[in-house]
Amino acid sequence: MNANTRKRGGLLATMFIVMRKEWRDFFRDRRTFFLSLLVAPLLYPVIFLGIGKLSEMRAETQLEKNLDVPVVGMEHAPNLVKYLASYGIDARPAPADIEARIRAQQEDIALAIDADFAADWYAGRPAKVDIITDTTRRNTDVMVARVNKVLESYGAGVGAMRLLVRGINPGIVTPLHVGTRDMATAEARNSQFMAVLLPMILTIFAFIGGAHLAMDTTAGERERQSLEPLLATPVPRTALVGGKMLAAAMLGMASMLLILVSFKLSATLASGMAKQMDVSFLAMGKLLLTLLPLVLIGTALITALAAGAKSMKEAQSHIMWLMMLPMLPAYGLMAYPLKDTALWQYAVPFLSQNQMIQKITRGEIASAGQWGVYLASSLALAALLWALAVWRYKQEKLAISG
Repeated sequence: MNANTRKRGGLLATMFIVMRKEWRDFFRDRRTFFLSLLVAPLLYPVIFLGIGKLSEMRAETQLEKNLDVPVVGMEHAPNLVKYLASYGIDARPAPADIEARIRAQQEDIALAIDADFAADWYAGRPAKVDIITDTTRRNTDVMVARVNKVLESYGAGVGAMRLLVRGINPGIVTPLHVGTRDMATAEARNSQFMAVLLPMILTIFAFIGGAHLAMDTTAGERERQSLEPLLATPVPRTALVGGKMLAAAMLGMASMLLILVSFKLSATLASGMAKQMDVSFLAMGKLLLTLLPLVLIGTALITALAAGAKSMKEAQSHIMWLMMLPMLPAYGLMAYPLKDTALWQYAVPFLSQNQMIQKITRGEIASAGQWGVYLASSLALAALLWALAVWRYKQEKLAISG
């Protein structure tokens, strides 16, 4: 065994000694230990099942139950009112201030039947019906779509009857019959409602999962004045930083593993479309492989930031903007969706994780090139941040507290 091999073996052994020391110190505060490890896995099922339940409640309320809709001028179109009732839309006379009530959210939707509706109807002219709503309120979009679809159905049916009475085939006014062939996989359709939320939640938890331990082993020890004696030992700074980061990364990975277990259990217990998401052990393994580099990136970045903080409170002040980083791709993709085929996307931090997680939950297979670019760029960034943390540890002012 040559000197370089012995040196590398000694470096790794030192890293594991530092890691065990940090875990032992962290485990002494059992309340903090279990909060750091278990809060996210316990919180995730609440979020997942809660969103699923709210989606079901919305569907039951706005799609299945009868709608009570105020109608202005309902006496002008009694047949239309009866048709609406046959589809679960019950009309009632609208108050005089219906528009003000819509703006004040006292009513969600209303109809206004034009005073000349009957005259235009019998003359064969288009009879006017207005849907009164506030389009900026998302809670009404399902109701508006439901009412609009019924009105269009009524208009199309009456128009076809008028043509038949005149001996004209109604199909002559429909030169095109447009259909849609949905090429999405069953897993992709069933994971649509979590397409934005799931990558965001997983990336946030992976990125800051080991944050408390990473901050405590640097800024916390500096504040307690226990870091200076550790820096005075002959332990190489590379091994010291590596051991501390490895301890924090292990905490993040343990928390991430528990989150994925809770994700699998939540999807199994969920009802509706969420129950049909791809939560196989293979998919969970791919998610774990996808999130591992992000745990390393987050741990390295937080360690470097904590090395520049004089107290635990100062180090914790970084958490707010750090939590925003994983959210940026989700918000950006909502405003400007991208195809996930370009390789450059898999080299961009957070965007790459977002695209990979969506592929996995949609039941799609990432190409070898996409996996290669993703893993190489992510691990390279983690190594660069680790080098930055080592450089910060080599600065003498790190040993000065206060």
